[in-house]
Amino acid sequence: MSLVRVLSSIVLCALGAGAVFAEAVIEGRVALPKTSTVPVVNRRYEIVSEGGVVATLPPLAVLYLEGTFPAPPAPATAQIAQRNLAFDPVLLPVRVGTRVEFPNLDDTYHNIFSYSAPKRFDLGRYRPDERPVPSQVFDVAGLITLRCDIHEHMRGLILVLDTPHFVLSDAGGRYRLTGLPAGHYVLKVWLNSRTTLERAVELRDGVTLQADFP
Repeated sequence: MSLVRVLSSIVLCALGAGAVFAEAVIEGRVALPKTSTVPVVNRRYEIVSEGGVVATLPPLAVLYLEGTFPAPPAPATAQIAQRNLAFDPVLLPVRVGTRVEFPNLDDTYHNIFSYSAPKRFDLGRYRPDERPVPSQVFDVAGLITLRCDIHEHMRGLILVLDTPHFVLSDAGGRYRLTGLPAGHYVLKVWLNSRTTLERAVELRDGVTLQADFP
């Protein structure tokens, strides 16, 4: 076989492999709910509940792809720390089956608990140097509201999703979902405990889909 033919075969194989492993991308912007808060340099995100609606303040969105996917690897352990008497991050999206650790980074005790239906738990009072770090496995999809039995003002949210494809928007509502398989799915946007937007999407290998939510 000539050298030219060998090189051509290598190129074709590489292109074929690229086509097989090319992945789709969705990106865009979500119009986040407007707030009357004045932006500050050191912005602090908090959880608010108004009229039974639980949301972040300032607003954030969680975008996720709903559909049928091959069984993904076991999810990695995630963390929500207690830092400066607040949950950090204040909103954490995770996949069903994820273990979440709650490290205490404050110079005081904390006692993290939840009365939310998908996962009721109480970690008890623990010190900053507690080992192993207190944790919980979240094995049912749904919204978890976190509280601290010692510091009444503390609130946090865990959004447990039955999909491996999700991302948290930035403060301007921008997002980018990568590594997606081709196919027909539903793209959903969680804005608060009562508002989830959605639209059907068709994804193609190697193609970036622009999806804005006005």
